Amino acid sequence: MDQTILLVVVIVGFGAVLFMLNQRLKDLKSSSAVELLKSDVTELSRGINNLQQSVGNKLDQNNMTMQTSMQKQLSESAKLVSDVTQRLAKLDETNRRVVDVADELKTLQNVLQNPKQRGVFGEYYLESVLDNILPSKNYQMQYKFKDGEIVDAVVFLDKGQILSIDSKFSLENYNRMVSEDKKPEREKLLAKVRSDLKNRIDETSKYIRPSEKTMDFAFMFIPSESLYYDLLIGDVGTGSSARDLIEYAFRDKKVIIVSPTSFMAYLQTVLQGLRSLQIEEQAKDIQIRVGQLGQHIGKFDELMGKMGRSLGQTVGHYNDAHKELGKVDKDVVKIAGTSPAVDALLLDKPRIDE
Repeated sequence: MDQTILLVVVIVGFGAVLFMLNQRLKDLKSSSAVELLKSDVTELSRGINNLQQSVGNKLDQNNMTMQTSMQKQLSESAKLVSDVTQRLAKLDETNRRVVDVADELKTLQNVLQNPKQRGVFGEYYLESVLDNILPSKNYQMQYKFKDGEIVDAVVFLDKGQILSIDSKFSLENYNRMVSEDKKPEREKLLAKVRSDLKNRIDETSKYIRPSEKTMDFAFMFIPSESLYYDLLIGDVGTGSSARDLIEYAFRDKKVIIVSPTSFMAYLQTVLQGLRSLQIEEQAKDIQIRVGQLGQHIGKFDELMGKMGRSLGQTVGHYNDAHKELGKVDKDVVKIAGTSPAVDALLLDKPRIDE
């Protein structure tokens, strides 16, 4: 833009000079004036050529600078377009993954809407937890009792004892209750949730069978932390017209309700308690054996006393016999007139502490 203005100014100035020269030609008639005018025109032409050359150089320099700047801008623009394209490609991949996850969650939701499939999911979740904390030989899924009843899982403890674990849970009414805003409908659904849990507690208690070497309690596994939380401190577990379900489960049915996060802690508590009981039983066994060892030591001491007394009598008989032999030797010496041949060696009797 600046170059165009400069060129226009030069042209206008050149036109003004020609106009002035034309006026002077009209006014001047003498040859000397013409010569002077020619000299001025020559100088003016030379100045215009220099100015034109300077303007051309300036224009070339500006064009080169402009081309360099444009190339730089084009390069940066191309780089920016490439970066945006890559980011859009990554965003498209992320969107596809989000869609895939959403589809998987929808499939999982459809699976969990089926009660039978919910039970399979609960058993799978329980098996995953057991597999993470116990060797495979220490637990069994789908354990069958003598009457054909099947519990979801058992844990094999010391001395052949087993711990029954049931993983059935009811989430349909609970999910409806959580999403319900109207208080009357929520109260009705809350009553259904409590009823569902009570039925599960009663069913779990059927797997407590000491006659088949089960512990005198069982675990009820709920693979839902939100339901377990509500059961502990929310409206599900307690209420003005509802009995505490956890207290009912433990005191009346000997059922301990656990969740994925609390299951390990409860199981470790049971295992540690059994180890402590085993140590206590071993301590009692050691105490009994020490008592038996004391009896054996007493009998041994009695026998040693008898042996000591017997040895004392033997030593006494030995010393008496040696004394008699000495007397015989003295008689022989008197008769034969020889020196004594027997040197009496007497033994000390063993000392026996009474």
